[in-house]
Amino acid sequence: MEITLSIKHQRMLDDLLNYCKSNLRSVNEELIKKAFVLSYESHKNDFRASGEPYFNHPYEVATIVAREIPLDDISVISALLHDVVEDSDISLEFISKEFGSEVAEIVDGVTKIGGVFKGQEITQAENYRKLLLSMIKDVRVILVKFADRLHNMRTLEFVSPQKQRRIAKETLEIYAPFAHRFGLGVLKWELEDLAFKYLNKDAYDDIAKKIKDTRKEREAFIQRFSKPIKEKLDELNLKYEISGRPKHLYSIYRKLVMQNRPWEDIYDLLAIRVILEKNDPNECYLVLGIVNQIYKPIAERFKDFISIPKKNNYQSIHTTVIGPEGKPVEVQIRTRKMHEIAERGVAAHWKYKEHVSTEDQDLEEWVNWVRDIFENVSKDEASKEIIASFKLNLFQDEIYVFTPKGELKRLPINSTPVDFAFEVHSNVGYHCIGAKVNGKIVPLDTILHSGDQVEIITSKNQHPNKSWLQFVHTQKAKNNIRKYLNKEEEKEVEAGKEIWEKKIKKLKLSFSSDEVAKLARKLKFDNSRQFFRSIFLDKINLDQILNPKTGTDNKSSHEIEFDKFVDIARTSAGNVLVEGDYKGFAYSYAKCCNPIPGDQVIGYVTIGEGIKIHRKDCKNLINMVKSGEDRLVPVTWPKTSDTYFVAGISIRGDDMPGILKDISNSITTYQNTNIKSVNIYTQDSLFKGTITVYVKDLDHLNKLIERLKKNKGIFSVERFDAENN
Repeated sequence: MEITLSIKHQRMLDDLLNYCKSNLRSVNEELIKKAFVLSYESHKNDFRASGEPYFNHPYEVATIVAREIPLDDISVISALLHDVVEDSDISLEFISKEFGSEVAEIVDGVTKIGGVFKGQEITQAENYRKLLLSMIKDVRVILVKFADRLHNMRTLEFVSPQKQRRIAKETLEIYAPFAHRFGLGVLKWELEDLAFKYLNKDAYDDIAKKIKDTRKEREAFIQRFSKPIKEKLDELNLKYEISGRPKHLYSIYRKLVMQNRPWEDIYDLLAIRVILEKNDPNECYLVLGIVNQIYKPIAERFKDFISIPKKNNYQSIHTTVIGPEGKPVEVQIRTRKMHEIAERGVAAHWKYKEHVSTEDQDLEEWVNWVRDIFENVSKDEASKEIIASFKLNLFQDEIYVFTPKGELKRLPINSTPVDFAFEVHSNVGYHCIGAKVNGKIVPLDTILHSGDQVEIITSKNQHPNKSWLQFVHTQKAKNNIRKYLNKEEEKEVEAGKEIWEKKIKKLKLSFSSDEVAKLARKLKFDNSRQFFRSIFLDKINLDQILNPKTGTDNKSSHEIEFDKFVDIARTSAGNVLVEGDYKGFAYSYAKCCNPIPGDQVIGYVTIGEGIKIHRKDCKNLINMVKSGEDRLVPVTWPKTSDTYFVAGISIRGDDMPGILKDISNSITTYQNTNIKSVNIYTQDSLFKGTITVYVKDLDHLNKLIERLKKNKGIFSVERFDAENN
């Protein structure tokens, strides 16, 4: 349905379209008008704290995107709609259908960024991640958010003082440094000054007054200073613009307070900028020579950001010279293109590219530092650590170091050879064993300085160790080291788990994952992974934990205990009955399988030792009878008067309150089973022991074992056997 705009709103739309036509390569007027109308309709009943219609906010944000950081019409449309989804019933799906997927993704990204500072600190790390990941996906997300924040700061006077300080602090700590990293100089300076105004009003007013009071004097001085330079540039027919550099209150404040410098020593107060219209860096060096011929330069204050641009693509020559009356003056020299990139960063890059795409390789440099911060960061990494690293990376200054072949590498101040190694390549970092700085071997934690030439010495046997995390400075190095250490730890955990499984298999034990976790906690480990890793590193004795012993000769002690049990069991059942022609022959029980009443047994006629009684499934017996089946003798256990045998049960588990009662109930409530004896002892919050019971047959015994296994805290239940230990 066609909506007729009021005269006022039609004028607003016309102004916006004119800004777009002046600054953008192509303009989809119909789509911008459609977004304008939708935004107005969505917000027409809402008002801001100032009392003005809320629609004015998205309109002003779109105007900033069109005039001050212009990219394309998609950005302008997204700015108009950036609050529509959050503040109305309109869905992202509708936005995508009506305006395209790019607009929907940018609106979604801006909405997510809006939640960064909401909620408790513990949740902020994930919000930062959303902010940065959305920005990496499409750089226009953060640019629209910059415009949104800038307009909020320009109208901050209408909210409460408490909210003013909170928003101003966020702006100074996050958004202004962000703008700097994207090369948006003008936007960064305004955000800083506006935040400064609300965070320290007295200092802001004091500096503003001093600048105002000295403005005429300063302008007259700059004219005197510039006059001979202009004359020389005119002689050479150079096309240029020369002017006093804008003064930024917050940068002056930082130098006054943080560097403890007097007002008279602030070079920024007396500064000029020479902008050359021709896009030729050689002209910049020509002008530098002219300035240095006219005025004496201060050598230590010379910086050439044309030969070595900053990471945000900033290029300019900075030199400070002694001007009239002995006053130092900073001179910045750059081309028009360099100036626009310095002021508008990504937006200027967009303007100067012939074929623009949001996946443009040249745009990678703008967001690579973000990837360095968040690449491979696990979700459970401490929130404070992520946020601290993020803020550090926003503010850090740079040094410039070189490979042996002269290749330039930019690193943050306080970087070390290990940081440099990972900057060259992750494999170089992983195998870094030493370094040469300017030809001299140095420790790996040596602090590098601009101009250093660094050579990394590698060894295939060298690997990162935990101590490196104490001195590396770049997030890229930290993430790679953590990644390697985590990978190695995973191998150790898996190896420890394998040792554990072999051990419990040998001991005929079974543990669920919950039981392993519980055991790990009892042994003072945070989790099962630490428990398994300690097993691999041989820091714990599994035999002592799983099979606690009471004497030094553990094996013989166990055999004595078992022998006592079988004596009781066999005596209670009576002697075995030997059938056939061998009745009355001497017999004994084979030690290889230790048959117990209830087992299916058979006799084997030996030479010199009479008849040996074996279990029918005894492996030794099976091997022997392959060549002598005629030596087998049928034998059976006699039926007792009450048809019950004595059987033994070996049991292990947690030493927890009530466990003995649960064990007893499980036995006695099944067919009125009687317990003959209980022998249990504990160690390290675990228990182990044997229980002798009266059973009718093996089936009766097996069902008791299954009942016992169901009790909470029981690790293993087995028939008492000479092989159990």
